[in-house]
Amino acid sequence: MQGAGLLILLLGVIAFIVIMTAKVRLHPFLVLLLASLGVGLIAGLPAQQVVSAITGGFGSTLSSIGIVIAAGTIIGFIMEKSGAAVVMANSILKLVGDTRSALAMAFTGGVVSIPVFCDSGFVILSPLNRTLAAKSNQSLSVFAIALSMGLYSTHVFVPPTPGPIAAAGTIGADLGTVILLGLVVSIPTIIAGYLFAKYYGSKIYIDPGQQVEEQSAQEDHREYPSVLKSFAPIVVPVLLIALKSISDYPSNPFGTGSFQAFVSFIGNPNIALLIGVLLSFLTVPKFTKEVMGDWVAVGLTNAGLIILITGVGGSLGQVIRETPIASYLSESLSSLQFGIFVPFILAAALKTAQGSSTVAIITSAGIVAPLMGALGLATGIGPALTVLAIGAGAMTVSHANDSYFWVVAQFSDMEVSQAYRLQTLASLITGVVGIIIISLLYLIFV
Repeated sequence: MQGAGLLILLLGVIAFIVIMTAKVRLHPFLVLLLASLGVGLIAGLPAQQVVSAITGGFGSTLSSIGIVIAAGTIIGFIMEKSGAAVVMANSILKLVGDTRSALAMAFTGGVVSIPVFCDSGFVILSPLNRTLAAKSNQSLSVFAIALSMGLYSTHVFVPPTPGPIAAAGTIGADLGTVILLGLVVSIPTIIAGYLFAKYYGSKIYIDPGQQVEEQSAQEDHREYPSVLKSFAPIVVPVLLIALKSISDYPSNPFGTGSFQAFVSFIGNPNIALLIGVLLSFLTVPKFTKEVMGDWVAVGLTNAGLIILITGVGGSLGQVIRETPIASYLSESLSSLQFGIFVPFILAAALKTAQGSSTVAIITSAGIVAPLMGALGLATGIGPALTVLAIGAGAMTVSHANDSYFWVVAQFSDMEVSQAYRLQTLASLITGVVGIIIISLLYLIFV
């Protein structure tokens, strides 16, 4: 197969992935595995080469990112169970003040969702959200959307959330650069979500009901971790990874001696996230069998599916690399001067069709990875911006096929029509704001 037939094949594969995941509801792992086989065989690769590409892509992807995903999910689960997420929320509220409590909840969501999945974060913070809405005599919709978009922003942009980690590993982007730029992009998207909630969400009144007690030590009398212990599992790994990125600059800011080697070692994402796991243990009152064994096991169980989907996403990317598709698209797209929109559009299409942001990110990364050179994104910070463009697409848009849509609607007393006007429209606006900021970074640095 050659020429335009290769492009038709690629579009057909994308359509297959969308239909099988969104309509047939076949598990993404099997869908991506079947897509990998189909692409290779239809493109004319020898059967054994297809199998080798699938297993090779799977192994190489997980060798770089598997431990990181597992460690990140363990951190998130332990912080959820220990109450560290609630401590972070209350700390940010105290810093910002009740008068700006909706904005505070937006940025609280941004912090909490770095280690914790956005739907879990919304459930954890929902009682506090309702209390603040009642105290300030505002519509619950304002606080719900401010929190929802805050959680969503870092969920798709900032590692160690599994989606961005997986995409960085598949595309080969420097994780420290993705974290730093992800934070830069997430701030305006969080603000955009807050402004939408404040000026549009307030027009849709949802009664927060009676004030509920905040999730605090006074409520259930359990011992909560300190502020320092609560933030450490997130902040320390992020700082270590960022320091490694700085130390690896060609200018050698930390020299070339033992100190640079040490920074490079502890800033390796595998080591940094392992340190984060150890720090997360400090958020619980005592080391028990439940914490050390059961909680870790649940975290690993949650990570297992993500790791498998990530690995087979790498398989699809490797198969595409070994077919003529990559070279054909390289020639076809060589005149494209603003290729950063391609990963955004692809991820947005997959997200809107099948619902899961994580699946959209991983699948898009697998498809885009072989095309980086053709899109003009293979060098410098291009790979990091590609990861972020995919993330922006993966939040555009959240609607009825997205579990997060229903979490936000149900925990905020929204009718379905209200959820479409609030959650769906807000995710469209924040996704567009995200790609605009990413495009500006592209114009400046690429």
